[in-house]
Amino acid sequence: MNIKEILSQSEGRRLEFKAELPVHSDLAKTVVAFANDAGGDLYIGVADDPREVVGLDEDKLMTIEEKVSNIIFDCCYPAILPEIKFISVEDKHLVQVTVFRGSTPPYYLKEKGKLQGTFIRVGSTNRLADETLISELERRKRNISFDSEIIPDKPATELNIDSFKAIFKEKTGEEISEQTLKKLDLVKKVQGVEYPTNALILFSDDPLRTSLFHYAKVECARFKGISSEEFIDQKSITTNISTQAEEAYNFVLRHINKGATVEGIYTVSRWEYPVKALREVIRNAVVHRDYSLTGKDVKVAIYDDMVEITSPGLLPPSIDYAAMECRQSDARNKVIAPIFKRLGIIDQWGNGLKLIADEMKEYLNIELRWREVGLSFQVQFVKLDYLKKQERVEQIKQELQQELQQELQQELQQELQKTTLYSEVLRCLMNNILSRQGISNALGQKKVSGQLNKVIQKLIAGHLIERTIPDNPNHPAQKFQLTERGRIFLSLLGV
Repeated sequence: MNIKEILSQSEGRRLEFKAELPVHSDLAKTVVAFANDAGGDLYIGVADDPREVVGLDEDKLMTIEEKVSNIIFDCCYPAILPEIKFISVEDKHLVQVTVFRGSTPPYYLKEKGKLQGTFIRVGSTNRLADETLISELERRKRNISFDSEIIPDKPATELNIDSFKAIFKEKTGEEISEQTLKKLDLVKKVQGVEYPTNALILFSDDPLRTSLFHYAKVECARFKGISSEEFIDQKSITTNISTQAEEAYNFVLRHINKGATVEGIYTVSRWEYPVKALREVIRNAVVHRDYSLTGKDVKVAIYDDMVEITSPGLLPPSIDYAAMECRQSDARNKVIAPIFKRLGIIDQWGNGLKLIADEMKEYLNIELRWREVGLSFQVQFVKLDYLKKQERVEQIKQELQQELQQELQQELQQELQKTTLYSEVLRCLMNNILSRQGISNALGQKKVSGQLNKVIQKLIAGHLIERTIPDNPNHPAQKFQLTERGRIFLSLLGV
C-alpha cells in the first residue's frame, strides 16, 4: 500500500496521525499501546480532522527524530525499538514512526508503573488497561492462554462432564478417559491431584461453571424493525460451550427467510442471508471469544435490515478481516480451539474466513461489515436492498413534507392538526382493499356521499390510494387500496 492510500485511511487500531510532535505522554501512550497490540504506524506532519498533509520543517526532521527516540527510551518499559524514517508527500516532509508488536508485554509508562501505565489500542484511541487486560498480556508473554489455567476449587474427578463426554463420543467416536483429558490439556496435576482447567469448566455442566462463568453464554434476539427497543423473540443459551454455537445458529434460521426460485426444470432454495458464513461467524464468536473478560456475553441480534454478532475480546493481532481470502489462523483459546476442531465445529487450518469470503460472493445484496466496539469484535451482515428501500421511503417522506407546505394540499395540513374524512378513508384502507360502498360502510355511512367521492378522487390524485383496476375506473368490481406513499403518510400521522 503506497503512502497516498495510507493517508486516505481512517485512524484505527494500527494507524494514527499527528500534525506535529505530540507531547511526551501522548506519544509514549501511543507507542506503548501499539506495542501491546498489533503494532502500528504514527505519521507526524498529518492533521487528522480534517485530514491534511501539513508537513514538517525539513531543517527540524533530525531534531524530531532524536526527540521521538529519547521519549520512547525514557518513558517506555520494557525497551521498545521503533523504526523511524522520513518520507515526502506533495513536497512536504513527514516522520513515520513504526512500532512493532512486542514480544515481552505488558509495555507501560515507566513513571506510572505497570498498573497505572499500561495502555492498549481500542479502535483509534489509547485506553488504560485494567488488571484483567494486564493479566492477558502477561499470559501472552508466557505463551499460555486463559483457558489453559487451572481451577483448584474442585478436583477434576468430581466435575460433572457427562454431557461433554456424550458429545465427544458422538462426534469423534472416542471415549473421554483420564488419559484423554490430560492429552487435551483439560486437566493438570498439582501436588498429586488433578484439577480442571478453565476450558474443562466451560465444557462441563457442573455448578462451578455457573458460578465462575455465568457470563459465558449467548444472548439471541429478534428485534422489531431496525432498533433494539422492542423484542419479537429472545433466547438465552446457557448450556456448556460445546453446544452454544449450534443453538444460536438454529435461532437465526428460525428468524430469517428462505425463498425458492426456478432454474430450468429445478426449484432452487435460497436463504436471504449467507447461512454458511453466518454459522462460521457464530462459531468463531464462541470459540475465540475472550473468556477472561468477566460480565460479557456473546450477542446474536437479528433486525429487519441485518444480522449482527458481537463477541467479547478484540480481534487477535495477527488476524486481518480485510484479507479474508488468505487462510489465517490464530487461536486465543489454545485448549478450546483444538477440541472444537476435534468435534468438527471449526477448521484449524484457517479456512473459516476464506469460507465466509467465498459465500459472500454469491450474495451481492448483502454487505459484510466488521468493527471493534469497546473490547468486543462485531460482525454485521447488512441487507443493501433494505437500505435502498429505506432511502426511497425517506425520499417520499420529504416529498410529502414539501407538499404539506403547498396550498393545493391543504387537506394534508389539516390532517396533522385534526382527524377528518381524508385520513379516515386512509385508515379504512390500511389493512383492507375496499369498494366505494365498502369504504362508506366502514365509515358508518348508509350510502356513498358526494363528499366521500370527492375525497377518494383527491386521494387518488395525491397518489395516496390507487384503483385495483386502473384501466377501467368505472368497473363494477372496482376497489381501492393504499399505496406505499399512503402508508408513509399515515405513519407521519402516527398511525
